[in-house]
Amino acid sequence: MKSIIEAQSPNEVSPAKVELLESQGSFQLMVNKKPFFIRGAGLEFGDISSLAEHGGNSFRTWRTDNGLRSAIEILDEAHKYGLMVCMGLDIGRERHGFDYDDRAQVQQQLERVIKEVEELKDHPALLMWGIGNELNLKYTNPKVWDAVNEISEMIHKTDPNHLTTTSLSGIFKKELRHIKERCPDLDFLSFQLYGNLPILPRLVKKFGYTGAYVVSEWGATGHWEVPQTSWGAPIEENSTEKAEKFLERYKTAIASDPDQCIGSFVFLWGDKQERTPTWYGMFLEQGEETEVVDVMHFLWKGEWPENRAPRIISFVLDQKSAEEDIRLEKNQSYQAKVELGVIANKLIHYRWEVLPESKDLKEGGDPEEKPDVLEGAIQEQRDHEVVLRVPNTGHFRLYVYAVDNDNKAATANIPFVVT
Repeated sequence: MKSIIEAQSPNEVSPAKVELLESQGSFQLMVNKKPFFIRGAGLEFGDISSLAEHGGNSFRTWRTDNGLRSAIEILDEAHKYGLMVCMGLDIGRERHGFDYDDRAQVQQQLERVIKEVEELKDHPALLMWGIGNELNLKYTNPKVWDAVNEISEMIHKTDPNHLTTTSLSGIFKKELRHIKERCPDLDFLSFQLYGNLPILPRLVKKFGYTGAYVVSEWGATGHWEVPQTSWGAPIEENSTEKAEKFLERYKTAIASDPDQCIGSFVFLWGDKQERTPTWYGMFLEQGEETEVVDVMHFLWKGEWPENRAPRIISFVLDQKSAEEDIRLEKNQSYQAKVELGVIANKLIHYRWEVLPESKDLKEGGDPEEKPDVLEGAIQEQRDHEVVLRVPNTGHFRLYVYAVDNDNKAATANIPFVVT
């Protein structure tokens, strides 16, 4: 199948003209002369059509080729549903071994990026270019910003219609100084925060950043920010707790800075194994929507969806919550119970599983392998109650998934130790 660019004549297809206007310290993103506030999500393998249905107007990627779909295919589908794309350009990270003192390596990267930009720059669904992701994470060589500036200059020379940004892990005065000195060609900056998102507008002003910005990743409280068990397992918030935090963080951060914040990309429109299979994904593996999707629907469309996801009231194992350092003995039986809010005319299907605690721990969102389900650990199941018995010692988590007949889900997990 031909791309939209190949299938139509040049007179029928033209790139979007994207501009950033500024007036007395207040910024407005414009697309084809119309105001555009980014109501977006991070989306790599997720459902593009559902993002449009829930009121999103854009999404970001991390690279031009994710191994499943090409950038052209992604842009074509985005255009089909009226969405715009912040196209990610994968840039080498020092923590992965990229050497920004190696001029040949830097030049080779620049030439690759030039080809990617030239191929995609005229697509009508292209919104902007995201040059790298969290290049400041565990880096030491500020020459990375020289390379980013060189790429941005090349993009502006090749593509006069689209803006450039780079996504930073957090917001730090040192990076802002380096970027101001070494990387002035970027049109604006993008910041990625989770639990600390509510203080972002204050830090922007405290550190003296006067430009426009996007929150290019935000969502569930990070696994590095939550309380831990005594053996070091991070305690994940359940889907209802996450939904409450999403709503609060959006209002206190993104919506509270209309002068400099030009929008955000919530993370992640899909599912992902990162510490757990449920931590950051707004969907479950089979595509069920969690309560945070309802929240984004409300924030983007101004009204709650007609069918809301189940809400979790409580979840206990051996009559203890996750915060109580649950220790069990192997080959002994223990009861677990989840309580949901009252849901009229809903059929709820409960799914339970025990997984070993993940040992494939990475950083910066690098791919992780999901642990295999511990077969036979669930001995008895009565909808919202189960009896489990674990035959092995070690660190585990008990997961519950409550899915209604509208394919909406609540989920929670409890870490525990078996001795």
